[in-house]
Amino acid sequence: MVKHSQKYRFYIDEVGNHDLKHVDDPNQRYLSLTGIIFELDYVANKLFPRLEALKTKYFKSHPDNPTVLHRKELINRKPPFEALKDPNVADAFDQELLSLLTDLDFLVMTVVLDKKEHKEQYLVWRYDPYHYCLKILVERFVLFLESRDAVGDVMAESRGGKEDIRLKKSFHRVYQEGTEFVHAEKFNPTFAL
Repeated sequence: MVKHSQKYRFYIDEVGNHDLKHVDDPNQRYLSLTGIIFELDYVANKLFPRLEALKTKYFKSHPDNPTVLHRKELINRKPPFEALKDPNVADAFDQELLSLLTDLDFLVMTVVLDKKEHKEQYLVWRYDPYHYCLKILVERFVLFLESRDAVGDVMAESRGGKEDIRLKKSFHRVYQEGTEFVHAEKFNPTFAL
């Protein structure tokens, strides 16, 4: 068995949705999946403590009820982000968050899908837009791991109920069968499940 020296985590979240019914609406035309790669020891020793300190300072985050930074709620100053209604607090938080992001060591990968083009190109069969983007991101992550002789895992933002089950099945299928461009053998030794 090959011993890998580093383990990475690929955190994935989306902007937009997989719906193909409203692709003519410019606000729903695109789906974007972004993955951020961190080395796991770095997460434990650098990212997590600094991010938790920031959330505790501004939003009273607590281990029993941790604050999750959701963009929409942050922008709209919805609980638990109502402290940001004060312009001075909002400015201080923005500066500290930007400083944190500037200081961190990570790699970002993004896939953007034009759902209108996707729908028009594939009239008979269509790959689920979310799963298509996920497959592309995971392929790139495998190649990243391979280039560093490392292993890794993927943590996707929960989508809720049936969507989570579909996501697990889709990921499992990619892990077992590979993709058009990355064979299954490359997934198995690089992913630590």
